[in-house]
Amino acid sequence: MEFSSYFPIWNKLTAAQQQLLEKNAIYRNVEKGTIIHNGSVNCIGLLLVGSGQLRARILSDEGREITLYRLFERDMCLFSASCIMNSIQFEITIEAEKDTRLWVIPADLYKKLMAESATVANYTNEVMAARFSEVMWLMEQVLWKSFDKRLAGFLLNESELEDTRLLRITHEAIGNHMGNPREVVTRMLRYFQNEGIVRLSRGMIEITDVEKLKNLAE
Repeated sequence: MEFSSYFPIWNKLTAAQQQLLEKNAIYRNVEKGTIIHNGSVNCIGLLLVGSGQLRARILSDEGREITLYRLFERDMCLFSASCIMNSIQFEITIEAEKDTRLWVIPADLYKKLMAESATVANYTNEVMAARFSEVMWLMEQVLWKSFDKRLAGFLLNESELEDTRLLRITHEAIGNHMGNPREVVTRMLRYFQNEGIVRLSRGMIEITDVEKLKNLAE
């Protein structure tokens, strides 16, 4: 894997900037379930995903968590380098949802590039705006959309990501993604099953009626 093939604005950088990034970006193979960054540790740098899947989540004081967004191939995570963005006041945990290959770009290096390159600064602002848009969309869903619709949308999204109607996921894991207790998830899934939308088994959920699920999500 070549770093230059995955960094989105590579061709807009100067030769010196490209050389600096290639020399200092740290390549890592990360196993599924690994906590790459959490808010209680020092800023590790920016993460650039080569392959795999990362999950960004926050944890409440009561121990409940919710997924803010996910990161896929060629996505950049800025919140793991919150030390270079003074406006970031909340703690985020970054976890590998699948075996992932990524690069860690040192925070000091990226801060230097932002200061000397309008292209890098503009790109960073675009990424930041996109992430905050995702978070605002999530807040709207939580505040204004009923749980049955949110759960239907989540199952459809998982089915699309995994390219299967048979989801290997626990009720607790769904609750962690959505910020709801496991018991609430279980009750709603049982309702879906009674309606013929899903079939439940231990550690698995099979979507049996995609159209009903889509209608519910909408």
